[in-house]
Amino acid sequence: MKIGIMASQISGHLVVSPTSVDYLVIAGGGGGGGKRGGGGGAGGYRTSSLAVSSGTPYTVTIGAGGAGNGTDSVPASSGSDSVFSSITSSGGGGGGTNTGPGAACQGATGGSGGGAGGQGSGSFASGAAGNTPSTSPAQGTGGGGNTTSPTDVGGGGGGGTVGNSSHTGGTGGTSSINGSSTERAGGGGGGGTSAPAGTATGGGGAGSSSGNGSNGTVNTGGGGGGGSVNTGGTGGSGIVIIAYPDTYSAATLTNLTYTEPTRSGYRVYQITASASGTITF
Repeated sequence: MKIGIMASQISGHLVVSPTSVDYLVIAGGGGGGGKRGGGGGAGGYRTSSLAVSSGTPYTVTIGAGGAGNGTDSVPASSGSDSVFSSITSSGGGGGGTNTGPGAACQGATGGSGGGAGGQGSGSFASGAAGNTPSTSPAQGTGGGGNTTSPTDVGGGGGGGTVGNSSHTGGTGGTSSINGSSTERAGGGGGGGTSAPAGTATGGGGAGSSSGNGSNGTVNTGGGGGGGSVNTGGTGGSGIVIIAYPDTYSAATLTNLTYTEPTRSGYRVYQITASASGTITF
């Protein structure tokens, strides 16, 4: 047997399993805050390689996006974690809401932090911290603070870059693990009545200049946009993508919803939903 290859005998045929796989694990994005709310933070974004053993089932969980909120003094819901084996990406923090200084205004911490809600009092509030809990490399960034002029504009949620006070969500991360260069996990834009709509990339919903915030795109981990006068958008659900050379045998997936994108020389499993699911190599 070659070094670095696991092999087993099944029905007289040699089955060769990988000893390591590449992964991209993105958590659900945070919801956008309501009533000139901050954008939701993007779900945590983790990508690298992981050692695996033949015949061992590895847990896969796809995190849901957090619900947007339309109530004063209550931040939006954070996204849920996504998991592949020992790798956990943290849900994005919910965006803050229009209220006085304090935690509800600042939003929630998470894979990336939620943006601060706009305050009518004229005081500045910082966005919530990202990369919580801490990973190396960092799985996300902090949300943006609100503006002091005008004071009713929420900050953007964090993503691959920090959200900012001009109600723009942080840009997402880019990966070609599934064979196509794709940006995912952008922070949601902050909402505001006296400013243009916030913007976001990589799946983050844009904050609306009138009405509700936009939703983060499904299976990107994008943050929901902050609402202007009503409810913030829902964060996008997460995703797990696993890839390894196609010289190795196919994996077995149980209780997972997935596709197999085409990437030359690789087996790719793009998992979009799970119910106590596992993957076995």
